[in-house]
Amino acid sequence: MPVPAPLADFWRGFTAAYGVVDEARFYEAFSFGDSEALADELAALVLSGRKRATAASVWSFEARGAALPKPGDLSIVMNGAQQPLCVIETEALIVVPFRDVDAEFAATEGEGDGSLAFWRESHSQYFSRECVAAGRVFTESMPVACERFRVVYRPGPG
Repeated sequence: MPVPAPLADFWRGFTAAYGVVDEARFYEAFSFGDSEALADELAALVLSGRKRATAASVWSFEARGAALPKPGDLSIVMNGAQQPLCVIETEALIVVPFRDVDAEFAATEGEGDGSLAFWRESHSQYFSRECVAAGRVFTESMPVACERFRVVYRPGPG
């Protein structure tokens, strides 16, 4: 997928700072969550270094006709107003049933108090909404794509 034209200048800033990058590594430009407020909250956690992972239902990828991200993929993280904030690189991705997501992964996602209990509660609500959009029903056995990433570019002020 090519970098969207409105983000070309941001991508050029990234490649100028990072070095030569094969544009084929570009995966997507996206906002976390499903609302402007959640996008801003989660993007702030990424920029602070607290959020280093994310999870999505595999069904949401299928509904969009999108492949799962793979190690080495690069994505532009946007805020709720759809402004680019940083570039992340996928480091690892595993697919597990919702019920098998563990406390270590929940902590790496960095949301709420970082506990597995918080993760399960907030993500069961989020995945329930996401499943409706994909024409599915949330279950504890639904496949979840658990992605670990690192920030590789964040433009300086100015």
